[in-house]
Amino acid sequence: WVTLVESGGASVQAGGSLNITCTISGVTNRIYFMAWFHQAPGRLREGVAAIATRGDATHYSDSVQGRFTISQDPAKHTVSLQMNSLQFEDTGTYYCAAAVRYLEPSVALHDDEYRNWGQGTQVTVSS
Repeated sequence: WVTLVESGGASVQAGGSLNITCTISGVTNRIYFMAWFHQAPGRLREGVAAIATRGDATHYSDSVQGRFTISQDPAKHTVSLQMNSLQFEDTGTYYCAAAVRYLEPSVALHDDEYRNWGQGTQVTVSS
């Protein structure tokens, strides 16, 4: 009932910036949270940023706090992740996901709380 499509992934040099976007289609008024997850090569997927669709509350992992910013544009049905001061460790596939219920801050970055997922977009940071 919700389709998510990520775009904007690219190869960048360490220290650079990149903005990736998730376009949402379908029954969007049932979404409570949107989030970005990062999966580095050979590692488990981890949540890096989440935003409440009602109220704009945001949550970040320690690894990206102060460097990444999640935002939403309800009119365009998009959620974006502005990534600054990129590090080699930020390399990987970035997925956006949607949750259909309110999430406490303690679980806003837990992937099992999210029902709908995009296919991912690749970000490669070269040192």
